[in-house]
Amino acid sequence: MRYITIALPKGRLAKKVMKMLEQTGITCEEMKDEQSRKLIFVNEELKLKFFLAKATDVPTYVEYGAADIGVVGKDTIMEEGRKLYEVVDLGIGKCRMCVAGPASARELLQNHEMIRVATKYPNIAKNYFYNTKHQTVEIIKLNGSIELAPIVGLSEVIVDIVETGTTLKENGLEVLEEVCPLSARMVVNQVSMKMENQRINQLIESLKSVL
Repeated sequence: MRYITIALPKGRLAKKVMKMLEQTGITCEEMKDEQSRKLIFVNEELKLKFFLAKATDVPTYVEYGAADIGVVGKDTIMEEGRKLYEVVDLGIGKCRMCVAGPASARELLQNHEMIRVATKYPNIAKNYFYNTKHQTVEIIKLNGSIELAPIVGLSEVIVDIVETGTTLKENGLEVLEEVCPLSARMVVNQVSMKMENQRINQLIESLKSVL
């Protein structure tokens, strides 16, 4: 029997997913060792391998078959646009992708004016403005604190993930439009789904039962 490989995003999300898997009887003791320098963790008995990757890389590992299964935020799935199956909404890491800015920018959005949009998610922003709103905008990709852009006049609005909205409020910004709700999803490689259908479906069903 071949190993099924699962890619998890480093950090809090990986721990939450492992807790969910434990409820279904899937454990990986090696992963609990905080000091471990290992990159790949194995459960010999269940023939499972786990590895931790940067969240934005998880869809890439899954699309190319280096991982059969991955867990990643819906934002990353949408932004990366990889060919894979999205099979389960795990309901964790819930937040929203929003258009935010100063209250004065609301009118610019309503009047479909040509504005600049700063974001870490150029593909999501482009899709929302061009395909959903049919508004022509200039998209500026940033990597750091997006909230800074409208404050210093780089852009009129931003497209970013909003959890509580506190950071926005503290900087005099607010949510102007909601793009979509986000949460962690399980994704599967298209070939693996055919080859290992039974084992992967079994894993999906047992996960659903603890959700």
